[in-house]
Amino acid sequence: MPFPDESAHPLTVVDYQDTWPGEFERVAERLRPALGGLAVAVDHVGSTAVPGLAAKDCVDVQVRVASLDEEQVVPRLAAIGFRCRPEPWNRSEISFGHPGRKLVFAPPAGARRCNVHLRVDGRSNAQYALLFRDYLRADRVAREAWGAFKRRLARSVGTLEGYGRIKAPATDALMAGAQLWAIQTDWSPR
Repeated sequence: MPFPDESAHPLTVVDYQDTWPGEFERVAERLRPALGGLAVAVDHVGSTAVPGLAAKDCVDVQVRVASLDEEQVVPRLAAIGFRCRPEPWNRSEISFGHPGRKLVFAPPAGARRCNVHLRVDGRSNAQYALLFRDYLRADRVAREAWGAFKRRLARSVGTLEGYGRIKAPATDALMAGAQLWAIQTDWSPR
């Protein structure tokens, strides 16, 4: 569920924007000092991290941590205005058939739209996000098909909830191809 200040954003998928990497960096520059040594890495993930891929205009950030300690991370991010999303789907996920914990944060009210995903470094859900990004960066055909699918889905569904419910199993199908690519290229998460 979006926070009240987020509900005004319509569901649209737009062409890739050259500004997204810089916008990711600005968000990451706020997160790194707030989290200090708790952050193992801060990654630009999701569709906005893939040059040439159409996406919702919402930057996805993954913060990999050694352990997901809510008592440590929530107050640090709240101190710079980030809000922990309370929904169950923003606290756990299944990636490659394995359950994984996560925390998702919304930006401060009025700030650049983004989702900040905290995941434990080395766990399947953290690797899933990196593989998604790297596979679509490397495979033009998959990237173009994924972008076209997302555009059609956004036009036909119209709500963020419906979009997410349909996109989730489709993402798993896409990731089956990504796993084959990872084996063929000897990919490893970075």
